[in-house]
Amino acid sequence: MDGLVHRTAPSPNWNERLRRVSMVVLHYTGMRTAAEALERLCDPEAEVSCHYLIDEDGTVVRLVDEDKRAWHAGRSSWRGETDVNSASIGIELVNPGHEFGYCAFPRAQMEALVPLLADIVRRHDIPRANVVGHSDIAVARKLDPGELFDWDLLARYRLALARPEVTLGNPFPNDGAFFLALERFGYDITDPTAAVRAFQRRWRLERIDGEVDGQIGAILFALLLDRDRGNTR
Repeated sequence: MDGLVHRTAPSPNWNERLRRVSMVVLHYTGMRTAAEALERLCDPEAEVSCHYLIDEDGTVVRLVDEDKRAWHAGRSSWRGETDVNSASIGIELVNPGHEFGYCAFPRAQMEALVPLLADIVRRHDIPRANVVGHSDIAVARKLDPGELFDWDLLARYRLALARPEVTLGNPFPNDGAFFLALERFGYDITDPTAAVRAFQRRWRLERIDGEVDGQIGAILFALLLDRDRGNTR
């Protein structure tokens, strides 16, 4: 990690892992300033933390050691795993979020994320399909990192899945079949509309309406086909 982490700010908010690391969860801080976010992440009364915080200028701060369970995911689920905190590394990106003036993530911030994420996924052998946003694992509660996050950049470095190019119509005969496939891919479908919005926010961000349509059906089908073919490592 030499050269990837600029300083440490140990957070008291952690406990022991109960799972091996198999995921990375990306967040935005959703607070007005980096200082405010860091203070909260290190406040024992807040009971929230992450492993790494990346400021807008690219400064990377380590808060919790990777072998410990940081408290970043909250009530969440991915591919049936409900103790996401135990199974994941959490990375927070300083951004005011939808509540305080959501904006694009600066180039310096993304350029700091790429090598940090590359190092993490290499060491823990994390598949690209398990590099997810907070909104993917907490569909009814969270929006981050949101529709302005540059997933395409991560995909170009093979650190996340790329959005499939699709031309075919909806391969699912009805909405029920779509939701079964969505659950199979990894999403919690307890709240179906929220699950569709979360999927759209990640994979079809130009229209986030919570409605099942042929385009997102084709995207989901292509994602599952790639996974079944072993192309999501």
